[in-house]
Amino acid sequence: MAAEETVEHKYVYDFAEGNKDLKDLLGGKGANLAEMTNLGLPVPPGFTITTEACKAYLTTGREPDGLAAQIEAHLEALERGMGRKLGDPQDPLLVSVRSGAKFSMPGMMETVLNVGLNDRSVVGLSAQAGGNDRFAWDSYRRLIQMFGKTVCEVPGEEFEHALDDAKRAKGTQNDLDLDADDLRGLVDAYKKIFAKHTGREFPQEPREQLDLAIRAVFESWNAERAVVYRRQERIPADLGTAVNVVAMVFGNLGADSGTGVAFTRDPASGAQGIYGDYLANAQGEDVVAGIRNTVPLQELERIDKKSYDELLDYMARLEEHYKDLCDIEFTIERGKLWMLQTRVGKRTAAAAFVIAGQLVDEGLIDLDEALHRVNGAQLAQLMFPRFQLDHEFQPVAKGIGASPGAASGKVVFTSARAVELAAEGESVILVRRETNPDDLNGMIAAKGILTSRGGKTSHAAVVARGMGKTCVSGADELDVNVPAKKFTVAGQTVNEGDVVSIDGTTGKVYLGEVPVMPSEVVQYFEGSLEPEHVDNALVRAVHRIMTHADATRRLAVRTNADTGEDAARARRFGAEGIGLCRTEHMFLGDRRELVERLILASTDEEREAALAALLPLQREDFVEIFREMDGLPVTVRLIDPPLHEFLPPLEQLAVNVAVAQERGEDVAKEEALLAAVRRMHEENPMLGLRGVRLGLVIPGLFAMQVRAIVEAAVACAQRGGDPRPEIMVPLVGAVQELETVRAEAERIIAEVTREKAVDVLIGTMIEVPRAALTAGQIAEAAQFFSFGTNDLTQMAWGFSRDDVEGAFFWRYLELGIFGISPFESIDREGVGRLVRIATEEGRAARPGLKLGVCGEHGGDPDSVHFFHEVGLDYVSCSPFRVPVARLEAGRAVLTTTGSDSR
Repeated sequence: MAAEETVEHKYVYDFAEGNKDLKDLLGGKGANLAEMTNLGLPVPPGFTITTEACKAYLTTGREPDGLAAQIEAHLEALERGMGRKLGDPQDPLLVSVRSGAKFSMPGMMETVLNVGLNDRSVVGLSAQAGGNDRFAWDSYRRLIQMFGKTVCEVPGEEFEHALDDAKRAKGTQNDLDLDADDLRGLVDAYKKIFAKHTGREFPQEPREQLDLAIRAVFESWNAERAVVYRRQERIPADLGTAVNVVAMVFGNLGADSGTGVAFTRDPASGAQGIYGDYLANAQGEDVVAGIRNTVPLQELERIDKKSYDELLDYMARLEEHYKDLCDIEFTIERGKLWMLQTRVGKRTAAAAFVIAGQLVDEGLIDLDEALHRVNGAQLAQLMFPRFQLDHEFQPVAKGIGASPGAASGKVVFTSARAVELAAEGESVILVRRETNPDDLNGMIAAKGILTSRGGKTSHAAVVARGMGKTCVSGADELDVNVPAKKFTVAGQTVNEGDVVSIDGTTGKVYLGEVPVMPSEVVQYFEGSLEPEHVDNALVRAVHRIMTHADATRRLAVRTNADTGEDAARARRFGAEGIGLCRTEHMFLGDRRELVERLILASTDEEREAALAALLPLQREDFVEIFREMDGLPVTVRLIDPPLHEFLPPLEQLAVNVAVAQERGEDVAKEEALLAAVRRMHEENPMLGLRGVRLGLVIPGLFAMQVRAIVEAAVACAQRGGDPRPEIMVPLVGAVQELETVRAEAERIIAEVTREKAVDVLIGTMIEVPRAALTAGQIAEAAQFFSFGTNDLTQMAWGFSRDDVEGAFFWRYLELGIFGISPFESIDREGVGRLVRIATEEGRAARPGLKLGVCGEHGGDPDSVHFFHEVGLDYVSCSPFRVPVARLEAGRAVLTTTGSDSR
């Protein structure tokens, strides 16, 4: 039998072999280059090395077998197609090397342009360009700078300082004023910088340049800034990145050449029109790096109408093909338009809603797809306040509103300082001439970003929009001096630590802190803006999509509210009841004295007197809440924390008693209180005498609360209301605890409702792991479960939320043990499994069991999807998060296919 023929694994794809649906394999950039090629758009030829090759390299530390031969074969095909050889001294082919993961990742390796240039081929490039020495040497200095910084980790500022020195010697601030001799000298300076930091000469062999650049892309997947960005955006760590090798086209050949970035709609507002930046006589990285300030894309019509008209045609074709906002990079080489990249563009939260609504109107997508394309995190951003300006606040500068919002904070000039101050609880504004991927940590830490260079497509703008950070870019009135930690504007000096305010919508910059006002979206949710009668595209889009989300979702959305005021606001925000009313909040303020009397009671009579005094106060609390939530369920949790939390701290009380004794004052009452606090003191009170245990140990406590709840409900019903109380017993770990409390509660309910019938449900919180694991037993005595995921997370993991987040969570996040805090988003594998077990076993024992969640996870978008999947009936969250939960509950119904809203 003949030996089986080994089929070599395919690691390299020509652009013509791929398509936009192969993002997992070819990365976003490679897949979209392939798609444009197949659409017949003018894309420079090239090939993509797959994410599988990257993953193999990262696993073994070497290139997988067959990769080198495949790269060689595709390179030879590229050379044949172009009629040039890589780095040929007489007629060189040059290529760019670009990273390209599935998701756009600003923290990934930057592009390396002009790979293949060396001391000999730079002469050939000049001849190829008709004797344009300036162009050739400008391209060579760019290669050394990009290669040195990105591939060999040479500090980028050293190249920048050398460029500044060259411009200073020429007496100019514009790099276009440097001639060929100046640039030749700059190349020599760059080579010395490269040798100083790497210990070797700049590589002259073109294929070595290419191989080193490809490996650098692979390794950049695990670079610190890439890891930080993945954690920030919750991007899986095992995807790997593709590598794109593309034949160079040149925008720096003179006035008839240039480069730009275009959006098919405004990525900041969603408005239709022509948006983007253009930079004549420049290469692509100049635009996104903000090296020189750009001109608006509309100016291209005057500069090169033929290319402008072609670009508009391609933009329209791409938007119709992708059915979404497209972000496009292009280069014009001596009047010839080349398309270098397209992708579904990052946009602000406002633009996401507006564009989704527009595309529905245009018939490109339906309402389901519109709902899929927005998310709860974006909606939450729209609910942030904005500046409230008057005559006192005059802007000192105006840049480009690159990412909307209102942000005030202390000025910092470095990423490290931003991280340091933010860790201390300070709000900071990161100020730079332009940002680069090294600034990522500082951008995450900052409330806002302000740059003196760049436009809507600069690094700062793109990253800020992706993160939902306020950003003003291109504020060229600012003279930023990073080493001196200051900037000057309008004759004033602003030092590090001074406060500024930036408006990411208008681009205006203010000195000092500017007060803020509510957003229009909040006003809409509160009912003060009617979407049908307001000239606001955003409000209309939010209304339309929220209406569809409400019609689509299965999960009900309740709120966590302890007062009538909170309940009323949550109802305006769309809450369908209260999922958690914390009664312990009703024991604070003026009622502390009654709590002290309860704790200090030495006889049954004294204890009953204290409870009798608390009863009418609690009853009035519930009357107010039932009135605001009339016709909707209200889940009231009986007192949960230990009673000593309502008393002065042990140490403080002991000091007060000692001081009073020293003064000879009468301290009998204080001594009795101190003795009670000492008697109740626990080393770990959150695992001690609280919840159902407290109700069983202190006779009459739960009974008083149950009576207050039911009497309030009866009073509301007698006035024509429709109260729907649900009594929730906290911290149950055994069914016997619930049975004991329920027996007493049912006796009180029967007594109070004798004259006016009111339905009252009795259930429990599932927050102790044992309760989740014995849910089948507990369901026999419970009419509903509400998952208290805060405590369930603490007990399942064995750590205290109050202590660990500051103690070691930062390290766990840094090491990748956590992708996100388990208190922020549900731990699906651990805590989530407990929820799933309790749901399945509880419903098996009691098919009609009502199930909800009332922990902080009830308002977290990802957690809402999990609760929908598990089969809960409702989620409950803070009033402000109710719209977010409504939106995500609608999105959870949709399938996971389609465009990613990341």
